[in-house]
Amino acid sequence: MLLLFLLLLSFGDDGHAQYVLGHFGDNGSCVCKVNSNMWSFPAVKYEAVMQQIQSCEVSLNNLDKQVKLSNQHLPHIQAVIKNVTARLKPYQYLHNKGLYTPLSLRLLGQELSQLETDISTIHSQLNNAQTQKLSKEVGKLRRDVDKMKASDTINMKTVKEKLRYLKNSAESCKSIPKDFRGQEGYCLKGLIRNISEPIVTKVSPYGKTYISGSWGKQAQMNSEGQKSSYWVQGLFNNHAWGNTVRVYQTYEDFMASVNHKDFTFAPSYTAASAIEGPSAVLYGEALYYHCYRSPDVCRYDLNTNIVKRVTLPGTEVGFNNKFQYCYYDCRPYSDIDVEADETGLWALYTTVGNHGNLVVSRLIWDSEAEMLNVSQTWETRLFKKAVSNAFIVCGVLYATRYVNEYYEEVFYAFDTATGREDNSLDPHGRR
Repeated sequence: MLLLFLLLLSFGDDGHAQYVLGHFGDNGSCVCKVNSNMWSFPAVKYEAVMQQIQSCEVSLNNLDKQVKLSNQHLPHIQAVIKNVTARLKPYQYLHNKGLYTPLSLRLLGQELSQLETDISTIHSQLNNAQTQKLSKEVGKLRRDVDKMKASDTINMKTVKEKLRYLKNSAESCKSIPKDFRGQEGYCLKGLIRNISEPIVTKVSPYGKTYISGSWGKQAQMNSEGQKSSYWVQGLFNNHAWGNTVRVYQTYEDFMASVNHKDFTFAPSYTAASAIEGPSAVLYGEALYYHCYRSPDVCRYDLNTNIVKRVTLPGTEVGFNNKFQYCYYDCRPYSDIDVEADETGLWALYTTVGNHGNLVVSRLIWDSEAEMLNVSQTWETRLFKKAVSNAFIVCGVLYATRYVNEYYEEVFYAFDTATGREDNSLDPHGRR
């Protein structure tokens, strides 16, 4: 019997072609025994393949959406990079000159950080040549900005401090008379050496209800009309604002609260010419004080009842409790402090431009033009909110700080005649 090997075009479970053995029958026909199980359709595998195809379709659709979205964002990001690069060029020039502003550079760095985040997100999705190029460009920008920031810490502050010192020196030389430190022999001994014990005089003539205001002896040394007068200026509205001043001609009248005269320099507590804060000074025959809700100093003439004013110089002069005398507690409405000494009138205040540090301006009254002017201005490095009080003696600014409930100490001096400062005064002179 002749045996034949017949190739059946069928696939088994392993996916390969199957060979089966056959023979000729009695009638000459070919007889083969075939296992029908190998012809069963692989439905389970088919379903698994279909699920994979569907999953691939979903992934491809999502990727297609991401690509389209990224392609939409790429022109915007490229435009931002171009804009930032163009804006960085001036800073690179100024960086070489040491003149760029740290604030502007900081804002540029913040914008660059956001840009880095955006590009990193897109690069993780696409990771193609274009996104790699963008990442490199942004990385270069970051290195440039970081280099400028590092230079700012080392060089820029030094330059700014040098400019401040030179500016103060120029102010000290400008229009100060030759006898500035020696007028009538009062200011020949340099810094103060001692401070007396406080002198308690009397309770406010307005009673214990009004706890805030200013008082003292008339401060102009060569004044004739008010040479021996004393004065009291009370803040009657919320201990912050007032519009009257009381003047006594002698110390005896002041102590006895008799023979006084009241002057009204503003129609109301909230008028433009009203006083704000406990910082008034009677100098000659005029009251100088901080004008209501403004960066101005006012001058009220006791004889003519006319108010003149001048705006203090500086970028964003602080008022309305923006820069007060502080330490543990802040003195309300002490932003602008008008002071007098042997040499004249002064305004002590703070500006945003000087970073909250004290500024000293010299006030001059032009009697011919009847104008109040600022003749000179000095910027210090003393942060005002770390100071409990300040005063002027012989053209030298002194500042005090809290020690305990019984003592404060004078710890700082700034000499307007030289533009130099000293923050290491002997603390044993505390009072």
